[in-house]
Amino acid sequence: MFTVLVTVSLMLVAGVVTAAPVRAVDSNLIVNGGFEDGLAGWFPNDTTGSATLSSTTDAYSGSSAMLVTGRPKTGSGPMQDLTGTVQPGKIYTVTARVKYENPSSPATKQFVLTMHYGGSTFARLGAGTVTRGQWGLIRGTFVIPASQDVTTARIFVETPWVATPSTDPDTHLMDFKVDDVALEEYTTSRTIEVLGKIPGEGNPLISHKFGADAYAFVHGDRVYLYMTNDTQIYYPGPDGISPANNYSGIRTITVISSNDLVNWVDHGEIAVAGPDGIERYAGESWAPAVTSKVIDGKERFFLYFANNGGSTGVLVGDSPLGPWHDERGSLLITNATPGASNGRNWLFDPAVLIDDDGKGYLYFGGGGDDRSGSYENTNHPKSTRVIKLGDDMVSTVGSAEVIDAPLVFEASHMFKRQGKYYYSYSSNFGFSGPVDPNGPPTGAIAYLMADDPMGPWTPETYAGVIFRNPGTYFGAGGNNHQSVFEFKGQYYFTYHAQTLNQRVTGGTTQGFRSPHIAKLAFNEDGTIQEVIGTYDGVDRVRTLDPYRPIEAETIAWQQGIATKKIDEPSPGFGPQAPNLAVSDIDNGDWTALASVDFRRDGAARLTATVLPLTPGGKIQVRLDERTAPVIATIPVDAPPGTWTRLTARLHGVTGVHDVYFTYTGPDDADLFEIDSWSFRSSKSKCRPELPRGSAASSASVRHCAGV
Repeated sequence: MFTVLVTVSLMLVAGVVTAAPVRAVDSNLIVNGGFEDGLAGWFPNDTTGSATLSSTTDAYSGSSAMLVTGRPKTGSGPMQDLTGTVQPGKIYTVTARVKYENPSSPATKQFVLTMHYGGSTFARLGAGTVTRGQWGLIRGTFVIPASQDVTTARIFVETPWVATPSTDPDTHLMDFKVDDVALEEYTTSRTIEVLGKIPGEGNPLISHKFGADAYAFVHGDRVYLYMTNDTQIYYPGPDGISPANNYSGIRTITVISSNDLVNWVDHGEIAVAGPDGIERYAGESWAPAVTSKVIDGKERFFLYFANNGGSTGVLVGDSPLGPWHDERGSLLITNATPGASNGRNWLFDPAVLIDDDGKGYLYFGGGGDDRSGSYENTNHPKSTRVIKLGDDMVSTVGSAEVIDAPLVFEASHMFKRQGKYYYSYSSNFGFSGPVDPNGPPTGAIAYLMADDPMGPWTPETYAGVIFRNPGTYFGAGGNNHQSVFEFKGQYYFTYHAQTLNQRVTGGTTQGFRSPHIAKLAFNEDGTIQEVIGTYDGVDRVRTLDPYRPIEAETIAWQQGIATKKIDEPSPGFGPQAPNLAVSDIDNGDWTALASVDFRRDGAARLTATVLPLTPGGKIQVRLDERTAPVIATIPVDAPPGTWTRLTARLHGVTGVHDVYFTYTGPDDADLFEIDSWSFRSSKSKCRPELPRGSAASSASVRHCAGV
């Protein structure tokens, strides 16, 4: 996970009395955002000596802009009171133009738009890097948490916070100009409408949402992937392009699973951090890692996550899908953890290993650039660590030990095979120093091998490269992150790439990543054969059994749909598991299941659990191709707004097929939502299902499905 540390503003507005601003007359919630009315609605943000605000004719547009001079602190920029204007739970977009001209200032400088909710509560709304002497754009899209108190809400422009900016005012306190500040409620759909995954492809694993830093966890007969939820900050504009992913504000973990490695179930998101999260004291949740252990006779599940670059936390769950809770009440890895920090390395990207003796180990860290540009710092930043975990898996034992992996940057991962321990990581991009040609290439997944989980992990244990940067294979580079797992006797490798982002935009990328998978092979000496990135994915390990309840959000390929959490119990994973439905279904949208085995006797019926929204919708069933002849149709003609089961007869559906569900109905309307599918075998003798919600309905469905 390539980190961008969130700006923390050290500014508090108190005792400032201003007249209530006049509301904007258009969709812009900012008053006088173009400064054509002078300084109306604006005041300086500071309590220890204000900056000076004045008008200037050097404007980005129109005839006037604002000039900010004499800032005593980085946050002493122009501020506007939005109290009574913004609301919790809503999504907003924000933009502003900024220009600075001090010839002694850096050639580029980041500027930030921040919201102050009173007290010590600040939220970064958007950011942008501005080139000296040119008007630059700050923009962002953000959600005000549903639990956020907006009794006070003030927006201001600043440069990134530093404790003592006066020691280098040209870098931190330069004068700047502001123009065209706009804040609007976000209304554009976030559903990905393009064909992001072509039928027959295995990568990316999902195409209706993004997911990065996938960590694989095998439990029972399924593989679960836990991912950084890039979709949380994906806000495409009318042109389909989203502001760049800066990772700030990602507070949930996305979970998908599969038992065949081709059809993937969307389990939604775990609310980890922030005001609405399980661990409210955490700001972000990135790069998760998951394992389980039997403690006091009960299997417990542990989800470790990166709280930005500064620390690592842990949740405890009752199953791979939760429910999850906070057992520690504090972060697990911080600067106070013995041996964890040298003052410049990051404390993120956790990986966990439970050895055969039941002892646990946590691997974490990254960064470490000391800005020296030296050979030693570039090739041996010594920025990652390993520490022993307590028997409870939510505490640490002793001191963290340094991992000296060549060119190390981030993305620690650990697995064990045939008595050998494999520590893999993403290499850095040079740190401005010369790169050792005998080590890994930049931005690649490299690995070390040792005989003990604690190593010692030294340059002598370097074993080679597993996977080069995704840009090598897909034309879109960026950060790199991986995991390794064994399933059905075969090892697999996960990585992320911006393939879906490319298809959404027609070629460009904004940093939104998607999970991918490949087989992992080994040489006779235990070293790893290099993985090549492809759209192919991997072969299925089994066919899909249709004679059981199938979550509708089980998808191999799709176009145009989204998913949403619903309150109905999950037919496939039980009442304690989160349950999603396929949503935002429009005329022409479709979903598909791969390699469905109807067997020799074949299927006689298909039942769909649906929520009708608009009269006239239909579900069509096709085999093997999206445009193949329709073999069955379910008219969705039940009363709108009530979950119901609708059935269609099938004839002659035997053997293994890809099954396409195509959706038709009136244009410009959401047609219906779908919770689950259930096929009935021709051999089944059961009666029609009981009404949904009756005490025996779930058992009846399982019986009719032949389970």
